[in-house]
Amino acid sequence: MATTSRRSLLQGVGLGAAAATVATVAPAGTAPAFAHKGGDSSSAQFTLAVIPDTQYLFDQDRGDPAPLTATLRYIMDHRAEQNIVFTAHLGDIVENAAADELASAGDVFELFDRRRVPYSVLAGNHDIDSRTTDQRGPSPYLDVFGPQRFRPLSTFGGATPDGYNTYHIFRAAGREWLLFALDWRPSDGTLEWVKGVLAAHPRTPAILTTHELAIQGNEPGKAVLSGHGQRLWDRLVKSSDQIFLTINGHFWPPADSVLTNDAGHDVHVHITNYQDRYYGGGAMLRLYHFDLDRNTIDVETISPWILGQDPSRRNALERQEIELTDANNRFSVPIDFAERFAGFAPVPVRPARPAKPMLVRGTVAYWRFDQGRADGTAVPDGFRIDDLSGLGNHLTRVTLGGSPADALRWTDAHHPDQPAHASLFFNGAKQPARGAYLSTAAGAPLNFATFESGYTIEAFVKLPANVRSINHAWMSILCRMGAGKDAGKTGGDPSEPLATLSMSDGMALQWAVFPGNQNGISTNWGHEMRADEWFHVAVVNDGRTTTLYVDGAELLRNPSTPAIGLAASGEPWFVGAYHYDRIIEQGFYGWLGDIRIVSRPLPVSAFLNA
Repeated sequence: MATTSRRSLLQGVGLGAAAATVATVAPAGTAPAFAHKGGDSSSAQFTLAVIPDTQYLFDQDRGDPAPLTATLRYIMDHRAEQNIVFTAHLGDIVENAAADELASAGDVFELFDRRRVPYSVLAGNHDIDSRTTDQRGPSPYLDVFGPQRFRPLSTFGGATPDGYNTYHIFRAAGREWLLFALDWRPSDGTLEWVKGVLAAHPRTPAILTTHELAIQGNEPGKAVLSGHGQRLWDRLVKSSDQIFLTINGHFWPPADSVLTNDAGHDVHVHITNYQDRYYGGGAMLRLYHFDLDRNTIDVETISPWILGQDPSRRNALERQEIELTDANNRFSVPIDFAERFAGFAPVPVRPARPAKPMLVRGTVAYWRFDQGRADGTAVPDGFRIDDLSGLGNHLTRVTLGGSPADALRWTDAHHPDQPAHASLFFNGAKQPARGAYLSTAAGAPLNFATFESGYTIEAFVKLPANVRSINHAWMSILCRMGAGKDAGKTGGDPSEPLATLSMSDGMALQWAVFPGNQNGISTNWGHEMRADEWFHVAVVNDGRTTTLYVDGAELLRNPSTPAIGLAASGEPWFVGAYHYDRIIEQGFYGWLGDIRIVSRPLPVSAFLNA
């Protein structure tokens, strides 16, 4: 419970806006921020597992299948925890393309087959006759890793007639994803086949895996296309906007690059291969952790085989290979997925919703601003905006002295989940106070409401990009006329408003009220809001305590001291104006969309943005 004035508490502190920064690559030795919700195809977090060249583990009478076995077991053991939805091998499974080598590797992959774990395998130059394309005909590789192996899997989509190229469809983050597993040397016909698969799934993002595509160039860690990779780029990738990520092995060391396709979009090109390292790479595993909430792919590289060993028995070389933490093996890739996929899979725009379904039980006021021309025309002075609840809590424009007519304008700007596709732009300021605001009429039922049984207040808000460069501290989204002293409150600062949903000097949300059961002020604090972005704010009181939400997420600084009801002096509520000691000090600066007040606590699922 706040016992001092907000003004005296923060005077001189100068809570400035913190500049938001986004790290695009995690520094070597640091951990990307994994946040997985395992075993859920609707979760925004999922993992793609990638296994590069394992050829030295299957080399005539040399080698050891144990590392690959450990890697597959790790994937199975961590499928739920890390939501591993698919595994892709990048080729060069074996060293000499020999039937017994391939059979031995095939025996290891039976671990996946028995559990129906989704995966793909493709032929590298050591798995077949490297002088041939995928038109080479029968081979020991095809006998072991042909399409017949993958058909029982739910993710198998199909194969080229030659059997050396496959595509797979897995579901994650609430949508389908394509993954192509292409031969060491796909023929021209195969490239046309890939285009046909893409055309048959025109809204599905695609990942291309193949054995050779890129190699490290002259700059360490920077990938460039190989000669064959240039062919794949020119004839397939650059004209296929659905392909946003390519992953290949064959070359080392690992590297990556971002190329621009014909649509002007990024294609992330990655090399991953560890056969040059201790124990032939030990079936090192690269994990691509997709996080669509954060618009990021976090990449990490580990050795399940070494992780599974007794730490006290690891040799010096093994201790170096447990996890690779350099910048080429542990990093984050920023991708705005919705924007990147918009060219072929645009996110449907949520249509406007009529007012009637928004009038949930207990609605005492619902204001939306779609009555105007939505083209920047000024809201006329004295114009009435109806309360759609039917209870008569209508709003009327009031202009602060000397302010122009366009201090309050209709616009078609709106939050993507806002029921009405319209808003009002308030061009207010202070020192001196200027702008325009909306006020309930004298005698409106809302003016006397005390909400002892709880309440929910919601609003859609957008702050201008320059909001912090001009003094708009403590401007109110919604404010109740009357100071604490007008309702007999003497604690804290009795000149403060009876209730205000405000933005601090740092543009942090604040809900500050005189509850019916307290003599002073109860304050909920939110975090500093980003400018030039819409957000939905909700204040929910369950009849005892109050919780502040932004975009449906509960915030931290919610007081646990009971705050029952709201003190009232029978005076109007203001939208877009703040008063202190009954003097209106400033008008709001920014956009306000739909506002709803309900006389009971609502769950997040019933909010206007749900």
